[in-house]
Amino acid sequence: MQSNRPTIKQVARAAGVSIQTVSRVINDRPDVSSETRARIQKAISELGYQPSALARSLIQQRSFTLGVVTAGLKYIGPSRTLNGITSRAEQAGYTLLLKELPLPGTDSASPLIKALLSRHVDGIIWAVPEVGDNHQWIDTARSEVPVPVIFIATKERPDLSIVNYDNFLGGQRATEHLLAQGYKHIGHITGPLDWWESRERKAGWAAALRAAGTRPLEQHVAEGNWSSASGESAFEKLLDQYPEMDAVFVGNDQMALSVLQVANRRKISIPAELGVVGFDGLAETPYYSPPLTTVVQDQVLLGSTVVGEVVHAIEKARGAAALPKAHTIVLKPELVVRESSTRAG
Repeated sequence: MQSNRPTIKQVARAAGVSIQTVSRVINDRPDVSSETRARIQKAISELGYQPSALARSLIQQRSFTLGVVTAGLKYIGPSRTLNGITSRAEQAGYTLLLKELPLPGTDSASPLIKALLSRHVDGIIWAVPEVGDNHQWIDTARSEVPVPVIFIATKERPDLSIVNYDNFLGGQRATEHLLAQGYKHIGHITGPLDWWESRERKAGWAAALRAAGTRPLEQHVAEGNWSSASGESAFEKLLDQYPEMDAVFVGNDQMALSVLQVANRRKISIPAELGVVGFDGLAETPYYSPPLTTVVQDQVLLGSTVVGEVVHAIEKARGAAALPKAHTIVLKPELVVRESSTRAG
């Protein structure tokens, strides 16, 4: 059966140019005059021509596919990051091949990497938060991966290209804000401490307290698992073991929600008796009661940035003898102050 789909030859004939010139316009090459480009684009539109992704891949000897390894999509952060990856990849003309680890702490990278490479991906985004020893594979397998790999939510290493938010700075700014509001006894509810990001937020909290002349102690800390339910039990624990506590920095906004609920149940006035700051910047936080002060990290921007980095690395690697030099990009979070931590006067 003969296809009725318009061809590049028909576009060239309608525009009065060569097939090569049409190809240059399709691939957004700069060496075409604006007049000729407009004529070709008009012919493409009128004919309804759709370039073949397969043909493009064969001609340029690349798949225009990015491999993405992710985990923890039940959590808001990783899922928002994936949204950013998806949107930016589409804009850049890349499709995604997604592989998900069953748990963030699972170290089963080798089969996933091999599966991605077998599909000839042009680059890989490792969007798995660093949990426990789940990044051990890097030391043995990284040198065997012939395409650019960009990591997210990973502690800095000179041999890796990484895009991170500054979790330490976020924890530090949250605690400094509470100190500036006059709170003296600031507790901390962490995320799971096998997560690198949780440890960084805790370290920022501790650094701010030390800088203010206060010694952070382990009885000032309770561990959650990012869920609101765990925030409730962690806050109850903190209230028992740190009765002087007059403020709390909470490792994410979901756990902070339960802190507000428990405080309301116990008739603890916020912010008069207890200041509360969360982390992440969920869209719902202005509607908490009271509205929640939070450290905002734009995880959609994080996902978008990492795609930009891997595409740039792919372009630099084309025709080069080696992959581009590793580097780290650190995005700065923003403290958004609301009623939950603002003392009158």
